[in-house]
Amino acid sequence: MGRIRVLPDHVANQIAAGEVVDRPASVVKELLENALDADARRIRVEVEAGGRRLIRITDDGHGMNRDDALLAFERHATSKLRTADELLSITTLGFRGEALPSIASVARVTLETATETETSGTRLEIAGGKILHVDDAVLPRGTTIMVADLFFNTPARRKFLRAESTELSHVTALVTHYALVHPEKHFELLSSSHTLVSAPPVARTAERIYQVFGKNTLEQLLPVAAEMPLERVGLPAPPPWKQDPDEPKREPGPLRLTGFYSKPELQKLNRNSIYIFVNKRLIRDRLLLHAITEAYRNIIPPTSFPVVLLFLEMPPEEVDVNVHPAKTEVRFRQQNVIHDFVRDSLRNALMRARPAAGFLAALDAAPTASPSLMPAALSPLPGGPELDTGSVGMTVAGNPGTAEASEALDSSFALSPLPDRPVSVPLPFAQPDHPTRETLAQKAEQDDYFVSLVEEATARVETEHVAANLNQLASLRPLGQLRESFILATGEDGLWIIDQHVAHERVLFEKILRERQAERVQRQRLLMPLLVELRPWQMVLFAQITEELERNGFEVEPFGPQTLAVKAAPIGLEGTALERMLHEVIDQMGASPEEARQNADLTSLRTRIAASIACHSAIKVNTPLNPERMEWLLAELAKTEHPTSCPHGRPIALRYSWKEIQRAFHRI
Repeated sequence: MGRIRVLPDHVANQIAAGEVVDRPASVVKELLENALDADARRIRVEVEAGGRRLIRITDDGHGMNRDDALLAFERHATSKLRTADELLSITTLGFRGEALPSIASVARVTLETATETETSGTRLEIAGGKILHVDDAVLPRGTTIMVADLFFNTPARRKFLRAESTELSHVTALVTHYALVHPEKHFELLSSSHTLVSAPPVARTAERIYQVFGKNTLEQLLPVAAEMPLERVGLPAPPPWKQDPDEPKREPGPLRLTGFYSKPELQKLNRNSIYIFVNKRLIRDRLLLHAITEAYRNIIPPTSFPVVLLFLEMPPEEVDVNVHPAKTEVRFRQQNVIHDFVRDSLRNALMRARPAAGFLAALDAAPTASPSLMPAALSPLPGGPELDTGSVGMTVAGNPGTAEASEALDSSFALSPLPDRPVSVPLPFAQPDHPTRETLAQKAEQDDYFVSLVEEATARVETEHVAANLNQLASLRPLGQLRESFILATGEDGLWIIDQHVAHERVLFEKILRERQAERVQRQRLLMPLLVELRPWQMVLFAQITEELERNGFEVEPFGPQTLAVKAAPIGLEGTALERMLHEVIDQMGASPEEARQNADLTSLRTRIAASIACHSAIKVNTPLNPERMEWLLAELAKTEHPTSCPHGRPIALRYSWKEIQRAFHRI
């Protein structure tokens, strides 16, 4: 007998489950996506013990009849795909037909479902992949699926689950993120009879952010929206049987980007606060992460990251979602186009917004490893004065430095930091299994009240965003200097503090880049060559950047085995500042020729050199400035593209608004 044999179905299903289901959040993701594909308007998620003991998801979608309910648990059985050609234009979140049989193979599953047209619904019980009971039942339209005792028959895999609080944080983050991309739907997440997420439907994503994350988070985010046409390059022609000569030729749909990005003052130490949705699918993608990082280049430090919520919409044939078993990764047909579009859209939005850093907000703006996007508390009960009451939920187990907490933060879908202790928030009213008409009416009235509060508060925050920008820099009136290092100025909206060194640094940085692009860099010849000593490995690195240094106004040549002779330099650089600048640029290349080759990207090298020249040429601290000089600096800063921060990411100007001043003196 041969050595190769076909695996039994139950073994194949458990192998498939290893690809699709690795923790309770994976189960929630698959079932939540099924509910969204079923056009559900209200989705309720309940978990016990972090999802290990029970996961129950209830929706009001179109439901299934008896035959479909049985077929749904067969491998590769799906209502979302018919032919291989449809793989090129998938418009649903699920399509593989592996989720339900995979989940049922490693848990005890109960399915209750009914359609609007059937007189009765279906109740189905499965344990370990085996059907136990199939019964008729009187049920409302929609689907309820209960997953109990996850991994009960695979104890080895159950041991790999983390603490209940960690698993719950993954589930909370997942539900929160899908609530963001579907603001028109009602999402609820409950754990142990306490609500972690309660999000009635709203009209806009901004209102959803306020609703879920609170006022403080929305105040730190700015909106972005962009659109561009996509060329139909390289797309396969439709098969002959799909070509209709009478049908007009359809051009591909546009590429749209909407979402929110953080002000430069808000910085994180990792990418865990970057959330990307493509055609309403939560994904992780290195290409888009790189585009976002490039958009913030020379606006925040290279070791810091922004908070970004991006929603990309494109024709389904432009993106392949069938490249990962869990559907968390995608492949774009026109990768360079998508990358540049995201980068330029965010960069242009930053240039237009010119957000001003608030004086009080800047005190708490030091980069942190924890993301700022965390679910806020329950919406307050009617009569509550404030919506932003903090975060509610379960903490990631352990301290931030523990391996378990690091594992949670490293996950792309478990990104929401939660309080150190469970916070018990009672439900606004009892929610029986079969709510009465009075209960439903009370709930609807309460939801409407919360939504109206959110709409009003969101409009107030957006109005403040419009006023809080740097467009009034040129009209500021300097009052003087603070310790000959910071310029104090007044404007229509309050008191401003400007760091004179980094302000001049931004002015020089953009001037150097413009002159470099136009090949009109101004240089000055030194009366005597400046000799700069280097180590042998630094001489090797210097050889890799010689040409770019020359294009930036330097004239440097070797003067012995470990010495450089500088004969000319950009205007403003001389003496020890010139020597420090050369050492800085060479050191930034890396500690070895191999590392230097990885950092030798022309654009990156050009900005590093420009930033270093600007830093060492700019007005120093402890330098007295007369009123005319201060006015000149503010006027020049107002002309720059990014007056928010210096090329190294430090804030330039802080605004102590008139409202904050009045509040500090108890005037309001």
